[in-house]
Amino acid sequence: MADVKLKTPSVLAFEAKLIPSDGLMFAGNVNENTWQPIMVGEKAVRGTISNRLKTAIANDPAKLDAEVSKANLQTVDIAALPHSADTLKLVFTLRVLSNLHVPSTCNDPAYQSALAEKVKQYQISTEFKELAKRYAHNIANGRFLWRNRVGAETVKIVVTAGSKDQRKQFIFDSYEFSLRDFEDNAQVNELAKIIQLGLIEQHALIKVEAYSQLGQGQAVYPSQELVMGGGKGDKSKFLYQLDGQAAMHSQKIGNALRTIDTWHPEAAEIGAIAIEPYGSVTNRGAAYRQPKEGMDFYKLLDAWMLKGKEPELEQQHYIMAMLIRGGVFGE
Repeated sequence: MADVKLKTPSVLAFEAKLIPSDGLMFAGNVNENTWQPIMVGEKAVRGTISNRLKTAIANDPAKLDAEVSKANLQTVDIAALPHSADTLKLVFTLRVLSNLHVPSTCNDPAYQSALAEKVKQYQISTEFKELAKRYAHNIANGRFLWRNRVGAETVKIVVTAGSKDQRKQFIFDSYEFSLRDFEDNAQVNELAKIIQLGLIEQHALIKVEAYSQLGQGQAVYPSQELVMGGGKGDKSKFLYQLDGQAAMHSQKIGNALRTIDTWHPEAAEIGAIAIEPYGSVTNRGAAYRQPKEGMDFYKLLDAWMLKGKEPELEQQHYIMAMLIRGGVFGE
């Protein structure tokens, strides 16, 4: 049969293979085992005017005095440990699914078959070892805690994983693991094997409990809700909550777990970034995988699929991590 000239399908989509739940927040003490939900509350504050003012106002003492004397009244959501507790407990589950070679939607059978063959070849040659190790490392280092990790006295991660008949428990001291590098560790490698098995043949369910000792009464940081619209005087900050309990979005946890891309051009300077098509990091306002350099997901995938240019192994890791992330990738 003659080779079929492939073209990018108009419809191509992959379902995510790493699926975290939302994370629930509890309060307790590091040496006890009694935990209570952290509830989201409200606080009304009288702030000061501190934003950058127009030059005409800033340079006129009378206008400046008049401006800063105005009260900056605002109502905000708050979440904190009670003064009887010093430790935040964050709990979520993670499902790992297999059949990466099967897209959820593809309207070009020839392309689907060719892509499936490349995914299977990658799976046979690597067994997802590098990717699984990096996902496991980001569980062990507690990256998913975000600001709740910063300045904590101790951060402990307890992971329960494995098949129904053979559950294993792992305990990690997060401060022993870098947020920048992905070094070898025997326990991380054991957890990685469970993730590998989930990606290859048998789905895995992993439960993660993180304990961050922040101090009695200290603020905790759930996800913040995006507020669309809202007039003057409305509440200015909304925290994510489930039935009133402080929580973290599954998307925010997922972003932390897939922060494994050290294969982008700026990796030596900024370290790992989340797996994204253009290497975008929104809080830096930058995309580290520029199409003009041929390093974005679409250019790499098209060169491999349409032109037969096999990427270096590191970029193959990136492409497969993008498929694990999931998304709509058609024309």
